[in-house]
Amino acid sequence: MTLSNKKCVPCEGGVPPLARGEIEELKKETPEWRVIDNAKIEREWKFADFALALAFVNKVGEIAESENHHPDILLFGWNKVRLSLSTHAIGGLSENDFILAAKIDRSKG
Repeated sequence: MTLSNKKCVPCEGGVPPLARGEIEELKKETPEWRVIDNAKIEREWKFADFALALAFVNKVGEIAESENHHPDILLFGWNKVRLSLSTHAIGGLSENDFILAAKIDRSKG
């Protein structure tokens, strides 16, 4: 099953963050996201104007709410968006981060 077809599961902590090998495997389905310190993933988008950037942020918000997993969102330079994902409850990356990344990528078309 592809990541974008999975559902995020609640994470209450008590499990270790993903190991480097697990991260590398999941990253194959989210190749445009950068892994930072094996603790978070990030991706940036550039849009034609502010309205399109804001519409994308709103779409990301809807996806995040439906998955109950929320990225850090930065709208900057009037037309750029940076998303950062990590699982705060475990202090690193979980499969949920990659699931949400894949769903965001799929929504962008």
